[in-house]
Amino acid sequence: MAAIGVLTLELRVECSHSLKEKRHVVQSLKDRLRHKFNVAVAEIDHQDLWQRATLAAVTVSSDRGIAEKTLLGVEEEAASMAGGALVGTSVEWIE
Repeated sequence: MAAIGVLTLELRVECSHSLKEKRHVVQSLKDRLRHKFNVAVAEIDHQDLWQRATLAAVTVSSDRGIAEKTLLGVEEEAASMAGGALVGTSVEWIE
């Protein structure tokens, strides 16, 4: 059975002064995570706020251990790119 992992990333984009600036920051992070880890990434909440964003990264694998490593890598990369802007994370599993 496939393991589906959903990593939720809560961001505070303090440097943003408009939705356009926020979109630039969020899009850059989404693109980097997609290309580096081959995960699906989407902004799932706070689309209308300029200084908050909630992203979800999803991976599917036949082995939960591989999926866990992938999501851990995504979380570490997001933390290194976003720095203090990453204020919270959570992982959910669908099996």
